[in-house]
Amino acid sequence: MAQEKMAQAQEAPGRDGERPLSSVPGVTRTLRHLLDLDATRGARAAVPALREAVRRVPELSAEPESLRGLDGELLAALAELCEVVGWILFDAGFHRHAHRANARALALAELCGDRWTARLVLLNHSMLQAHTGRPRAALETACRVYGARALPPRVETLVLIRRAHALALLGAGHRAPEALLARARSRFLDGVCRHDPPWAWWIDDTELLGHQGWVLARLHRWDRAIPLLHRAATAPGGPAYRELFGAQLLAALAGAGAWREAEDVLADLAPRAARVRSARTARALAATALRLRASGEATASLREGAVYLLDTLSAPEPRPSARP
Repeated sequence: MAQEKMAQAQEAPGRDGERPLSSVPGVTRTLRHLLDLDATRGARAAVPALREAVRRVPELSAEPESLRGLDGELLAALAELCEVVGWILFDAGFHRHAHRANARALALAELCGDRWTARLVLLNHSMLQAHTGRPRAALETACRVYGARALPPRVETLVLIRRAHALALLGAGHRAPEALLARARSRFLDGVCRHDPPWAWWIDDTELLGHQGWVLARLHRWDRAIPLLHRAATAPGGPAYRELFGAQLLAALAGAGAWREAEDVLADLAPRAARVRSARTARALAATALRLRASGEATASLREGAVYLLDTLSAPEPRPSARP
């Protein structure tokens, strides 16, 4: 009853015609709804709900500095919600808007001293920078996660993965990225500790396998990358965004010239391509299909499959400058 009264008070109209403040329970419900949509139906399906969330939570449109006087618990909830907004915008292909959401989430987290949410935002932003062709910035952002104290195992695992991706993209050779991957696996095997934040739940073995394979594919270490990506892509269950590992597996097989194996993977992916729920995945599939269609070495049936895949991919590529 006390919590209900607090929520009613926080949602009551403000003085002098001001918009009402959001409540911690209301912000948390919105956050959970968006997370559930993203995990089960994907980022594309979550965008309409995201638009509604921005309308319903006025603080998401306010300058973070103007919220400095708000209760710390509400600021922390808003920072978490904004982090989720940034992630969904990124996976849905709205990179410019994702950048803004990440900056807002980081500012809100810093206002209330929520260092763990700030770290998650930095890790997400490092991924965005790597994806948009800024690997040096991605490396610097990932390194900002470190602090005076040692990071717990799952968090450091993710930092090491982000650093490995960035170094692989920078073309600095294979030794440094592979050493980071080995350290990531070692830290992951240290297990979960009480200092790991609640959001670290999704850093599991499948996630690690997929990223290990992806980094090795960036390094053209096909013999090691392909088995790892295959295990990640065929693991049962998991959130919708892990469709990306199947797209990276197809790309790695094409890069290795493993045409027969690529045919099998493409035959599995193509019928489902119309239901791909991540813009990143759709773009990765389309890029590989275009390469295969133009390849003079790929088998005729693989080239035909690539044409079918391109035809099956559902939505046109969303423009990052478009309003989400």
